[in-house]
Amino acid sequence: MKIAIATRHFATIARHAGQTREWLLYDCLPTQAPPAPERIELAREQVIHHFSGEGPHPLDGAELIIAASAGDGFVRHMAKRGARVLLTAESDPLHAVTKVLAGEELAAPRADVTRVLCALHDVFSRH
Repeated sequence: MKIAIATRHFATIARHAGQTREWLLYDCLPTQAPPAPERIELAREQVIHHFSGEGPHPLDGAELIIAASAGDGFVRHMAKRGARVLLTAESDPLHAVTKVLAGEELAAPRADVTRVLCALHDVFSRH
């Protein structure tokens, strides 16, 4: 299972996945500890907020996306590309991946006022 995590400086789980440029991609095998992640730094035009949706994308193949927050447009866009989005208050990417692989629940996401702004943006968005 490939798990992509929106990060801030590749160190903590980021808010606003649609604007995130720095991602960790874990290519996990069942019953094994998570491997070292691949670091993916998106170019501006590859950031999901700006991405046209046409052609391949560096996050393609990820089955699960983990972030601290994401707008509905991001969630729909990733679903079209075959990925489920999981929001969490966890801050440590490795801890989050380890919990997911163990079948454990992640900490529920915190209230995020920017989601209201994202929802308004999504009304007028191509997503």
